[in-house]
Amino acid sequence: MFANARRWGLVTGGVAAGVAGVVGFAGTTASAEPTLPLPPQPAPATVTQTITVQAGAPAAPVAPVTPDIAPVAAAAQAPGAVPAAGLNAAAPAVPVAVAPTILPAASGTLSDFFKEHNVTLEPQVSNGFKALNIVLPMPQGWAHVPDPNVPDAFAVLADRVGGDGLYTSNAALVVYKLVGDFDPKEAISHGFIESQQLPAWRSTDGSLADFGGMPSSIIEGTYRQNNLTLNTSRRHVIAQSGPDRYLVTLSVTTSAQVSVAAGDATDAIVNGFRVTSPDAAQPAPPPAPGAPAPAPAAAPAPLLPGLPS
Repeated sequence: MFANARRWGLVTGGVAAGVAGVVGFAGTTASAEPTLPLPPQPAPATVTQTITVQAGAPAAPVAPVTPDIAPVAAAAQAPGAVPAAGLNAAAPAVPVAVAPTILPAASGTLSDFFKEHNVTLEPQVSNGFKALNIVLPMPQGWAHVPDPNVPDAFAVLADRVGGDGLYTSNAALVVYKLVGDFDPKEAISHGFIESQQLPAWRSTDGSLADFGGMPSSIIEGTYRQNNLTLNTSRRHVIAQSGPDRYLVTLSVTTSAQVSVAAGDATDAIVNGFRVTSPDAAQPAPPPAPGAPAPAPAAAPAPLLPGLPS
């Protein structure tokens, strides 16, 4: 399935609140009954104390003190030391598992990797394609165009309004079915190489983080072509759909001279691009910048014995 989405914005805000309490303390004066009248005494002063309470922070309980036993301050134990009787030993820290990091390959493009592993790349066309759900936003003033310069094009969008007269900003999408056995993580580590081999390439950003739970690489930078400096963003995604795997590649390119003017349009395409599998659970879209985090869903109530689920 192939869909086009318009870019639109969302403005949200958050409001924070603090709480404060004012507590008053007053004292009384006690004395024995005098034998002679005393001169008038001044009224006891009222002491006002302001206490600032952090929202949501419970008050710390006061621990009772056992008679004849002084409170014992907790102290760090030396390695191998046995805590004193009657004191609670601190629980040992539990190591947190860290997700393995994919290191970028030093050489070999994705095409080279698949060739070495005897993986066949079968080009796909958008007409009737149902293996994946692909969203490619089309900004205002852009349109679908045939482009013979993009081999095996799944879809090509071009800016029909902007441009500098020499180069037209465009977004090219290609999709290949991958037939053969290979390690997707190892394959995606080669995702930078093809862009890095472009003439006078200079990287500005890059990442090998998963994209919607799928192995992915994205690299951004500039290169030279026909005496022009071009800005480009290229993302590769290895998507699983049932037993099959697909390589989905989106390249968004614009002339450096119009990169600022075309920035909103190209950002809408790069950030709005989505690839999902029809048989996988759809992940929640990322929150808009500045939006408050959604409240966690309430746990379902347990089912009682004898009641239908």
